Amino acid sequence: MSRIALLPETVASQVAAGEVIERPTSVVKELVENSIDAGARKIEVMIRRGGISMIRVVDDGVGMDRDDALLCLERHATSKIRTGADLAAISTLGFRGEALPSIASVSRFCLTTREQSAIVGTRVEVSGGRIENVRDGGDAPGTQIEVRSLFFNLPARRKFLRAETTEASHCEHQVHLQAIGHPRIGFVFVQNDRVVRQLPATENLLDRIRDLCGAQLANELLEVPEETLGGIAIRGFIGKPGVSRSSRAQQLVFLNGRAVENSVINFALREGYHTALMKGQYPVTFLFIEMDPAAVDVNVHPAKREVRFRDHASVREAVVEITRRTLESSRASWTKTFAKPAPQPLGSALVPSAVSGVSPETLQNRLPQGGGKLISESAARDAQHGTRDECATLSFAALPLQPSSAPPRNDTTFHNNHSHATAIDQPSSRNDFRILGVLGKLYVLMENASGLVLVDQHAAHERILFEELRRRMETAGVPAQRLLMPLTIELPPRDADWISQNISTLQKMGIGIEPFGASGVFKIDALPQFLRHGSGGETEPLQLLRDIIDELRQTSVNTSKTRLGEDVIATTVCRHAVKANDYLREPELVRLIQDLLRCELPYCCPHGRPTMIQISYFELEKKFGRKV
Repeated sequence: MSRIALLPETVASQVAAGEVIERPTSVVKELVENSIDAGARKIEVMIRRGGISMIRVVDDGVGMDRDDALLCLERHATSKIRTGADLAAISTLGFRGEALPSIASVSRFCLTTREQSAIVGTRVEVSGGRIENVRDGGDAPGTQIEVRSLFFNLPARRKFLRAETTEASHCEHQVHLQAIGHPRIGFVFVQNDRVVRQLPATENLLDRIRDLCGAQLANELLEVPEETLGGIAIRGFIGKPGVSRSSRAQQLVFLNGRAVENSVINFALREGYHTALMKGQYPVTFLFIEMDPAAVDVNVHPAKREVRFRDHASVREAVVEITRRTLESSRASWTKTFAKPAPQPLGSALVPSAVSGVSPETLQNRLPQGGGKLISESAARDAQHGTRDECATLSFAALPLQPSSAPPRNDTTFHNNHSHATAIDQPSSRNDFRILGVLGKLYVLMENASGLVLVDQHAAHERILFEELRRRMETAGVPAQRLLMPLTIELPPRDADWISQNISTLQKMGIGIEPFGASGVFKIDALPQFLRHGSGGETEPLQLLRDIIDELRQTSVNTSKTRLGEDVIATTVCRHAVKANDYLREPELVRLIQDLLRCELPYCCPHGRPTMIQISYFELEKKFGRKV
């Protein structure tokens, strides 16, 4: 007797439906995408009890006649493609013809549709995949689909659903996702008969982001002007340096109008931000990528969340390059924000003060041997004995001053030049900042036209040293140290093949490696100077190579290979940069700010922490109750 039997059609439909319809949000996604494909200008989504009890999606799209309304409930019936060749040029969100029959097979389903020019529409009622009633309908032009009692005939699947509030939040997130991806369509989201979101159609993507995510986030975004690289057009908005999240929840990427997840794009975004992000943080992005449909495969996952690229290297290069350009172009706006001319104090001329005792060249740094501090010895002695420079007293007529020979009674120390502040002379010969003092022996207080600016002297010095050392390495190459005893390692075939193709790159990084004897065996006779090898917690060559292979595979072709040692550079400069409680005299503060403003990424340290914070007059006035 044969042990193999054909499944009944109803069971086969339920099995297939489980791949497409996982939970209520899957229903919302499929129905909204159908509405978008139908040319809808307004879409209303209504749910009850998290979508478990009822989901209703109403649109004003093209609608269907009776024949199409019945045919759309058949599996693999679709208007999107006709032949196998069409799979190579999919330009719509849906194309398989699986969504509606899958939903109808696991719910009590009602479809009401009417073409724009038709006098009467069609109403089809389905229960568990079986058509129960077909009759005329008199609703407005467009399509309305109502899904009740989801998974009523699959109690095992229903048990795996989360709490109603959780399922409702997933449904709302799906509406948010589609609303951001298609700002020219109006969306209404109703939960338990209460209007939660009402989003009018807009031509401006930033307005839609502001409506959904708030004005605060919208103000922290940088616009990515539409640009095409290698046939790949990219536009949208990305977060400013330092604007990040601990997850990818707000890392939204749309490919040809479809929200997608792809590891290539994720790595490209991280690489584009580079040191502008802290480790473990993810950028905030609303990125739109348009490319030839034939160059991407969306038929990978039943829910169409994942995609594959024919040439993933080109996509990665385009995303990395455009992200870099956007962040670099933001430097001009950053400078305008932080470097507005400070107001002239009453009764005093704003001129750079005369300084004596310390040369500003103390911050024209080379990394000192033995971890020495980058301040002068005389300044260090002054700090140790609690004395102040002649230019380091801030005069307040109504406040008593600490004696110059005694340390202050708290951690707040102000340094300034008698009755006027120090002005920073930018390359434009414009006095943009006025140094007011130093707070807590760490934060440099400055004034500009927008308000108060705080500079973390340690983070700022880290950025200066980091870029200086990286420039040296890129110019002169990574210094290598020969090993007394060359090492041999054997690698798996895939890794060995990859290393064989990239030996020249590894040698530029200071790693002396070459094939040795049998296939897959390599000899290492040199390592970068900033790495140690051996035992006792030091870097092992085999682990080093594996780490380098993994990182190089994730970086773009145009990425500077010195980046692979940047973690070590960042750690090194962190040890040598000025610390909290390190006393900097006035010329050193001036030079610190000047050098910071000349950096490529002056707004963050190599670890992604901000170097400067602007507190506007508006914020100060709110704190003091002068404005609401």
